Formats: sequence, structure tokens, C-alpha cells
Amino acid sequence: MHTFILVVHVILAVCLVGVILMQRSEGGALGGLGGGMGSFMTGRAVGNVLTRTTAILATCFMITSLTLAIMSKNEAAKAQRSFMEDKPAAVKNEPAKPQVPVVPVSSK
Repeated sequence: MHTFILVVHVILAVCLVGVILMQRSEGGALGGLGGGMGSFMTGRAVGNVLTRTTAILATCFMITSLTLAIMSKNEAAKAQRSFMEDKPAAVKNEPAKPQVPVVPVSSK
């Protein structure tokens, strides 16, 4: 399920970038759609469709982002456990053994 949502998230991101680049801005961008007199939609209608599409894609992108974050948090909580749980039972009950100090020998 995690992989499927991640793939949908990436597809939404690519589509969102494409729709944003198609919008006409002050600089022109890639918004060459709907400019001519004989076109199917006028410039204003294309702008409304692109704006609405951007809003829908952005909403879906945010939903998938939040879903992935929640799923990741839940998986991390399941995977996290104490370091005490990893030790075998025999090792837990043994007293700590003192370490013997090591003195370096210099050879001059």
C-alpha cells in the first residue's frame, strides 16, 4: 500500500508541475493554449480550467503527502523497540564483569 501511494504521489507531482507550467503568467510561460480566435476554448476558459485543475491536483498531492507521513510514522513506531528487548535472558541476569585495564607497552 505504501508503494502504491508513493507512486500516485510522484505522478501527482509531475502532473502538478506540468499544469503549473501551462498556465499563462506575466512572463508568458508555456501558456500558449487557447489564444487563437478559432480555438475550442477562450483564454479565460483555459485559465479557469487550469486553475481548477491545479487546485484539485494540489489537494490530492497534500492528501497523499499526509497519508505517507502518517504511514511512515506508524511503521517507525512499530519498528522501534528497546535495546533491552534484544538481549537474551541469560545475559540480562548476569552481573557486569569488571574489565582488566590494558597498559600499553612501549618498545624503545
